[in-house]
Amino acid sequence: MTSKHYITTLLFFISTFISAQDFEFKANVSKNKLGVNQRLKIEFSMNKNGADNFKAPNFQNFKVIAGPSSSVSQSWVNGKTSYSQTYTFIIEPKAVGTFTIPAATIEYDGKTVTTNTVSVRVTKKVDIPKNPNDPYYIAQENIFLVASLSKSNPYVGESVYVEYRLYFSKDVGFGNTQFGEIPKYEGFWNQEIPITKQEAKKGKLKGEDFRYYTLKKAVLIPQKSGKLTINPIKMDMIVNVPTGRYDFFGNAQTRNISTSYTSGRKVVNVKALPLEGKPENFTGAVGNFDLVVNTNKEVLKANESTQINVKISGKGNLKLFEIPEISVPAELEVYTPERKQKVTTTLTGLKGSITDSYSIVPEYKGKYKIPAVTFSYFNLKDKQYHSITSDDLIIDVTEGKALPSTATDSTVSKQIVQNTGGDFRFIQTETIFETPEIADFYQSKLFYGLLIAPLLTIPFGIFIGRKRKKKLADVQGNKTRIADRLAKKYLSEAKKQLKNKEAFYIALEKALHNFLKAKLHIETTDISQDKISDLLVKYEVKEATIGSFIEVLNDCDFARYAPTTDFMMKEEYNKAAKVISRINSELR
Repeated sequence: MTSKHYITTLLFFISTFISAQDFEFKANVSKNKLGVNQRLKIEFSMNKNGADNFKAPNFQNFKVIAGPSSSVSQSWVNGKTSYSQTYTFIIEPKAVGTFTIPAATIEYDGKTVTTNTVSVRVTKKVDIPKNPNDPYYIAQENIFLVASLSKSNPYVGESVYVEYRLYFSKDVGFGNTQFGEIPKYEGFWNQEIPITKQEAKKGKLKGEDFRYYTLKKAVLIPQKSGKLTINPIKMDMIVNVPTGRYDFFGNAQTRNISTSYTSGRKVVNVKALPLEGKPENFTGAVGNFDLVVNTNKEVLKANESTQINVKISGKGNLKLFEIPEISVPAELEVYTPERKQKVTTTLTGLKGSITDSYSIVPEYKGKYKIPAVTFSYFNLKDKQYHSITSDDLIIDVTEGKALPSTATDSTVSKQIVQNTGGDFRFIQTETIFETPEIADFYQSKLFYGLLIAPLLTIPFGIFIGRKRKKKLADVQGNKTRIADRLAKKYLSEAKKQLKNKEAFYIALEKALHNFLKAKLHIETTDISQDKISDLLVKYEVKEATIGSFIEVLNDCDFARYAPTTDFMMKEEYNKAAKVISRINSELR
């Protein structure tokens, strides 16, 4: 290699080194002091091309309103080249204080380069000068975010309607809107009303003509009295404002700026419901309601089912109060009610109905009275409490076994106390005491026996432990034993009635149904055998086992009307025990 080549190579490395040394990456802010209601522009700029993988700092004490936006500037003047690339952010402080913005990083020439950190002091809100030519002033004077309430002093439980509107004049436009903060409605039950179609409407604000969009609508129901605050809603958006200049063709020139709006806080003074005239059974219903209690079948047989419906309908704070419960005689079996709701949300509140449906199954024939139900509510129109009472219901069970008598003979015969002459005995006047001889326990036969006894029990303990371990290892045997105990538990009543044909088969059928209710968590009163089969198949029970279960159910129906013997009932009992045990073992 010639000396010329050496010199060229050396100059190349020197220029590269100098170029790397001249690379600058700096952070600059538009102001180091601002109010909490103002915004700040921060720029990260570099003077060399070829940098990559820019990473912005963590603006934890600021909210990023816009950015990053990148711009590149390059010029050639008198043989000298200048280059600048800048990443720009618009940020807004979250609180008052002095904060440090960390450094940004970028990769250049295989190395990671960082900027300087920037310290910013944030003060309380400041008055922003009203400059007619300031685009931010123009945006604030032509766009408003407004929250309106249908009522500011409702009762507890009374519906309040809130609507958020964005008003804007014809001189500005906007785009890229997003919610910054959404209120949580603390102290209120709330339900949003969906907006199906977004369209601009004409309206007036502060006596001037505007257009507006409805952003959100919700129904609020206060849950406690006192002053409740609805926090403001906040929106960030890009606003297109006029600059006051025109292009060559006379068209107005505009500028896009990033700004935000808040709706302002709303205070609701909630009144407590009056204490005067308040019924004891009042559970918080506010509005106008009706009560209906009915049954789908008033005459039925034993072990048939009927439904009793308690329905509250009307307009008010539906879903937010308790429906009165029915009182059922102990001779009737009642299941947990099923809640059915048909409620819609409108601008004036909730309306519709809520129904509790009780399934009732009688076991004995007779007439049973379901006492009347009373429901109380507070009417907002006359500011008074009202109570509605339903009629009594009579359930007539025409067929079935008779109700067992609980009467007992409480007659007490009076006896005359006789004097036997032996009520008082002769009092002993002399006694003879003897000193008892007590043997020493230590080193006695009992002492050594108790000492040796624990050692003798060790082999028995080892034997019992091994048997127990072997028993626990028998997984299938344990499952079988558990299943057998479960079957005996459900069939205990049927076993007691083995000498009574009708009572035995009723108890046997009831045991099978109760077993299904407990294991599959279903109500089997009105379910068909086909549905029972489908459910058992779903739980991976074998077809042969399902067939045996259905066969026992059918036998319970047929045996009531056919001659049978004690032996046949015993066989039916054993068959039911086996099928319950098998289902319990096969359930997945």
